[in-house]
Amino acid sequence: MNNQIHSQISRRSALQMMAGGAAALGAVGAGSGRAAAAADSPAPLKGNIRHSVSRWCYGKLSLDDLCRAAKRIGIESIELLGADEWPVVRKHGLTCAMCNGPDKINYGFNRIEHHETLLKNFGTAIPEIARNGFPNVICFSGNRRGLGDEQGIENCVAGLKRLMPIAEKHKVTVILELLNSKVNHADYQADHTAWGVEVCKRVGSERLKLLYDIYHMQIMEGDIIRTIQESHPYIGHYHTGGNPGRNEIDDTQEIYYPAVMRAIVATGYKGFVGQEFVPDRDPLTSLEAAIRICDV
Repeated sequence: MNNQIHSQISRRSALQMMAGGAAALGAVGAGSGRAAAAADSPAPLKGNIRHSVSRWCYGKLSLDDLCRAAKRIGIESIELLGADEWPVVRKHGLTCAMCNGPDKINYGFNRIEHHETLLKNFGTAIPEIARNGFPNVICFSGNRRGLGDEQGIENCVAGLKRLMPIAEKHKVTVILELLNSKVNHADYQADHTAWGVEVCKRVGSERLKLLYDIYHMQIMEGDIIRTIQESHPYIGHYHTGGNPGRNEIDDTQEIYYPAVMRAIVATGYKGFVGQEFVPDRDPLTSLEAAIRICDV
């Protein structure tokens, strides 16, 4: 710009031009900021399903990082945690929808000789779970090792009936997990829904429920939606997982999760659904995709 042209521009018009340019840049910047914020903040979930995620599937992430990602996505809970991990989820304003218990998959209530140890250890764990404000603790039947199913039911009922006064006092629900014995947990006794329902009926307490693992029960018995409709009063927690392989819960596998989730919602269920599949891509991308699939 030469001096003649420069002299023709008043100070006032120059300031107006500068202000207009700044406003335009500000609008562009604000738009970019909003776009970035939108990209970082997913659309809100519908709220019909309370979402949780199993810690063990995301072992490559620190628990802090998993908690931060869960909050961003809209997940309320990180589950299957021990007492040493509870402070982390509480720090992030999350809960633990399913606490680890003191038994093991192959060492559970179906053996009378296990009862005293289990009752002592659950009796210590349940008050601590209650003090932290968590709702559930997992438990297992144990392996058959030649034990008949009826005897296994009787033994579990005998032990769990003794545990119920503690669970009822502290308002913590003991959740008996159903697992497949065909692929992953050979010889596990609580491998059919009807077996678990019979245990719950005989114990007769609202503080004993089943963990209905959709992946495991698809392998053992199929008929997922009908089973949920018929057995939902005895189910206190759900797990997901793609079959075959406990992989992503998308259209690469045989379970159509939106229909299953709608069936769960239709029962009036107010508990948690825990994602428990093994991601085969970026884990947080997989997790968010699974939550969206289940957000019916």
